[in-house]
Amino acid sequence: MHSPKYFALALAATAAAPAFAQDTAPPDEITVSGDVALVSDYRFRGVSQTDKEIAIQGGASIAHSSGVYSGFWASNLAGWGTFGGSNTELDLYAGYVLPISGGDIDVGGTWFMYPGGSDTTDFVEFYAKLNGTIGPAALTAGVAYAPAQEALGNVFFTGAASAAGIANDPGDKEDNLYLFGDGSVGVPNTPITFNAHIGYSDGNPGLGPNGTSIAPTGSYWDWSLGAEAVYKALTFGVAYVDTDISRSESAYLLPNFQETSGGRIDDATVVFSVSAGF
Repeated sequence: MHSPKYFALALAATAAAPAFAQDTAPPDEITVSGDVALVSDYRFRGVSQTDKEIAIQGGASIAHSSGVYSGFWASNLAGWGTFGGSNTELDLYAGYVLPISGGDIDVGGTWFMYPGGSDTTDFVEFYAKLNGTIGPAALTAGVAYAPAQEALGNVFFTGAASAAGIANDPGDKEDNLYLFGDGSVGVPNTPITFNAHIGYSDGNPGLGPNGTSIAPTGSYWDWSLGAEAVYKALTFGVAYVDTDISRSESAYLLPNFQETSGGRIDDATVVFSVSAGF
């Protein structure tokens, strides 16, 4: 399971999806925006959700000048975290942006759906973000919390138990906490922006009812460093993505937590992306 997207879609490959930034608008104005992206790997909080293969992602949002907004975002899936059906993640989100001196506060929630998949896949996560600037840098500090739900439960204690279909604690419900920070700096007189992200997951230390977890080893760090460049209607991105999950820490998740070919899905990688928006 996998994904609010708390960063622009140029960095969607590094971890995230719906872009929640709001356009400045006159009173009572409604703004509709959207984007589509092709990424070399869909990484959610540092872990590949597409078996380290390409993904097509996109979404749209509608925002009112009062600060209220809603939208959706979707991506194909493969390998870890697929639940049958269309093998698609569909995120529905809504929130409110409150302007404050020097920035804004963004609060809302995301409903993670997996159309046609298992009955115990979907879950909700709430978020709050503080956005502001320091000099030329745009900064974000945020927290995302998913209350106890069966989709996040510690149902299987090992990957072997999941593969055998032997639930250790059927119906268990667990919660998940994610803390994150983002920063970006544009290079003056160029179309280039440098981006950085760091996140910390604390949640289910085992496997959910579908053999996956949004915090695979219970607690770990993920981070990325990247850049993006705008050319006409296209944004090109590149990012280095990594986690501090060790092979020994994730061993109990095997055979689930690996590529189809047997490689790691949480190791360091470089992710490329190209996106277009309206």
